[in-house]
Amino acid sequence: MASKSAWRVLGLALLLLTAWTAAPAGAAEPIVLGVPSSLGAVEGKESLNAVKLAVEEINQAGGVKVAGQARQMVVEAIDIRDSSPGVPVPEALLGIEKMILEKKPHAILVGPFRSEALLAGMDIIAKYKVPMLGTIAMTPESEKKIQSDPEKYKYIFRVSLNVPNWAKLLGGTMKALQTQFGLNKVYLMNQDVLWARGTANAMKGWYTANGWYVQGHDEYPTGAGDFAPVLMKAKTGGAHVLFTCFDMPESGILVKQWKSQKVPALMAGFISPMTGQGAWKAFDGKIGGVLNAIFELGNMPSQKYAPATAFYQAYEKKYGKGLEAGHGPAPSYESVYLLKEALEKAGTTEADAVVAALEKTDRQGVMGRVKFDAGHQVIYGTDPKEAATACFFQWTDDGKRMIVYPPALAEGEIKLPSWMKPAK
Repeated sequence: MASKSAWRVLGLALLLLTAWTAAPAGAAEPIVLGVPSSLGAVEGKESLNAVKLAVEEINQAGGVKVAGQARQMVVEAIDIRDSSPGVPVPEALLGIEKMILEKKPHAILVGPFRSEALLAGMDIIAKYKVPMLGTIAMTPESEKKIQSDPEKYKYIFRVSLNVPNWAKLLGGTMKALQTQFGLNKVYLMNQDVLWARGTANAMKGWYTANGWYVQGHDEYPTGAGDFAPVLMKAKTGGAHVLFTCFDMPESGILVKQWKSQKVPALMAGFISPMTGQGAWKAFDGKIGGVLNAIFELGNMPSQKYAPATAFYQAYEKKYGKGLEAGHGPAPSYESVYLLKEALEKAGTTEADAVVAALEKTDRQGVMGRVKFDAGHQVIYGTDPKEAATACFFQWTDDGKRMIVYPPALAEGEIKLPSWMKPAK
């Protein structure tokens, strides 16, 4: 029988052999992607899912080739809860810093949900010099900050729609309504958060400059759930359009009340719960006629742009259902591929080299053509062959989502609700 010391030697040898087998000498370290965002919100949750989908595809295809080494990607996520009512910005920032210090990501994807958290968090990103490809927060103030000190803030990019491009999308759609139906009276309703306030104020100026009469403007705190009094004001005042700008779940009540009161005004804007294919069932089929935005192509499929449909179907296959978010998932998926290309071009994970490669991005992706401007904002347009693209769709009375704007993507024409007549 072997002695105890002999067993110890044998055990040690087996342990060393196991360690050597599990981690052979020279194995490449993985590329760590950090996803700090509001993961309880549908935009944050589905954006994380989209990142995981892209990572899975890239890893299965051999990973990221950096300086001749094939490296796998791994995802580390943390819920910073910045979309939740009452969560202070400093708490969200602690989550971002915790992730950077503990997980040491090579890049951050998705990022803060609220624009307030993005602006405050830019100094943390700059301090640790981690490239960030944001896909939810929309304020153009981040671009101004980057351009004011490009060396310090060069690590921050935005792949998703921002407020000025959102306003351009709205302006084009409103012009179409004006031309087609003679609509020119608007009542504005928005959530009292930075991106929605910025959008509503920009649109108020646009309406005034383009011959519209602004009947009224009301803001709602996050969590508000009764819109009937304002809808009555809009109805009695003869508004033609109800401009809406909300990302809170409770905003779905607005549509139900609009429908039940038969307010003779077309509801057009962005209401997060109205975006996904599940909204028809969730709201008992009572949302026909609503005109809603998709902030990035790919968050819904397109008959006229195959890459958007391919991404949507891949997401549907992996997760068993389609996307509900109209903002975030498509650019989050795209961001992984942008980062892969930048890493391979740079030949290193060193942040400054990766940033330089990202700045030269020119990729035909699921949102359209992706290029960055001087403020590290993806350039948006109305043709996906030329630029990243957003769109408007309308819920039909039989429960379909039909893209109606821009013309390059339109699958049909805008229709007024059955209880509403054209103004001309």
